[in-house]
Amino acid sequence: MSDSFLPSRHGFTFDNVWPAQPAVVVPTPFGDVPFGKANGGLCGGMVFAALDYWHAGKPPPGSRPPLGTPLYAFIVRRLLESWRLPGGVAKYYEWMGMPDNDSPTFQLFGRPLLTRRGIAFRTVSGEWPSIRAELDRSAPVPIGVITVASRQPKDLALNHQVLAYGYTTSGDTVSVRVYDPNRGRRDDIAITFRTTPAGPTTFTHNLGIGGRQVRGFFRTGYRAQRLPSGG
Repeated sequence: MSDSFLPSRHGFTFDNVWPAQPAVVVPTPFGDVPFGKANGGLCGGMVFAALDYWHAGKPPPGSRPPLGTPLYAFIVRRLLESWRLPGGVAKYYEWMGMPDNDSPTFQLFGRPLLTRRGIAFRTVSGEWPSIRAELDRSAPVPIGVITVASRQPKDLALNHQVLAYGYTTSGDTVSVRVYDPNRGRRDDIAITFRTTPAGPTTFTHNLGIGGRQVRGFFRTGYRAQRLPSGG
């Protein structure tokens, strides 16, 4: 694609608000989890579908699809595929249970010998370099965002998915520009963090996630799919 992704041009014109019933109940290794409720939305499906339209060189449809239509079914299917069962769900669950920052697991004479890496380190040192490399090639990257610390499988649906399409840097501060289906076609949405912080890593953001924090994020597997009939 020669036309770089931009939410104001390539995002859906409608935001991520849907009927109250679950769009799909996902059988995970931890039990059935309903996704797609009005309070959780279809964020992953909208991210993947918007990227499908971008790859196809076509603008996304301009009106919210009613239940039972091909586009609605397509977004729901892409939501399910965005979770990459079973491994994708397991990664969300694993990260939900990790500490925010590194913590020593074994000490000798007061000095840490073994360290359990937290979400912040895994995001900044493990995930961000590969995401950045894709963005440098002008390739948007779907990312899974961890917003809760929990061991409860039902809380999987409280996490979020957005589409990274660019970034800016100032010294060691990085602002990842994202398309957030909860924010519609806004071009000013970002997740910001420092790559070499003096203390614990924190992530600031203006995502539409009801005031929850961003604890970290990782790249999710994506493959472009054929658009639905009439799309």
